[in-house]
Amino acid sequence: MTSVTVSLTVRPAIAQYPPGATYGPRTLVDFELVWMLSGVARWRHLQAERELALHAGDVLLIHPGTRDEFQWDEQVPTRHGYLHFKASGADVTGWPSRRSAQIPGPLGGLLDYLLWLGEEPTPGWQGRADDILAATVRAFVDGPLPEPDHWPETPALTAALAYVRQAWADGGMRPISLADLAAAASVSKGYLARQFHERYGLGAVTALDLIRLDHARTLLTRTNLTVTEVARTCGFVDPLHFSRRFRSVGGLAPRDYRKMPMHTELIPASVRVLAHRLTPSTSWLPAR
Repeated sequence: MTSVTVSLTVRPAIAQYPPGATYGPRTLVDFELVWMLSGVARWRHLQAERELALHAGDVLLIHPGTRDEFQWDEQVPTRHGYLHFKASGADVTGWPSRRSAQIPGPLGGLLDYLLWLGEEPTPGWQGRADDILAATVRAFVDGPLPEPDHWPETPALTAALAYVRQAWADGGMRPISLADLAAAASVSKGYLARQFHERYGLGAVTALDLIRLDHARTLLTRTNLTVTEVARTCGFVDPLHFSRRFRSVGGLAPRDYRKMPMHTELIPASVRVLAHRLTPSTSWLPAR
């Protein structure tokens, strides 16, 4: 996005509607950002005969001159944040209308901060709010931003990963076999292996092993735990086996890796999201 200058025209605020409320038709004279906090809504662009379904987390950008209307959730109260602004110095014709599932997310933090600035005005708050709004608009327009996962997991993968989460929550990051995963998902080992590889680009056992080793990398570089304690925390009973596995992936023995000034990650991007879902909390660290 080329350089853009923005300025608030309506202070950020939160609106709450009873079930079944409507708003509009109206014609906007400036830009409006609407971000859904709870409930659902249907937004209609009347000139373009376009309709969008909005859910909690969605952020909607409406352009000046738009004639539109809202139909709020008919079953439960609806809550959303909104602000109005003017923009100059940029071609706005290609700006997107919606970013999905962005609360929580980077936009969520920026919009929350704008709300706080509007509710707790301090000297110079308008200028600061315009600066944060400019960053918000740039993020909304150009990103990159996380998007909803449009590749839903199969029931087998969901069941297998639920089993891993529970197993690691109950007994630490122990190794889990493909046979155990398949049994938990009530499918054959071959079927689950294909599903896992298609989704994450690696075999299930390999991916889980890499996640355990990457968690070990974090503990090596950001705690004072001994190598033996790190190994046990990550499900390796034999410290020598752990050291061999870590070296095979990280290129260095754990003690040597710990001494390096810079530390590279051990898992591919395709497994990073999976690691966030499955890696245990530090509350599982052994007592010293």
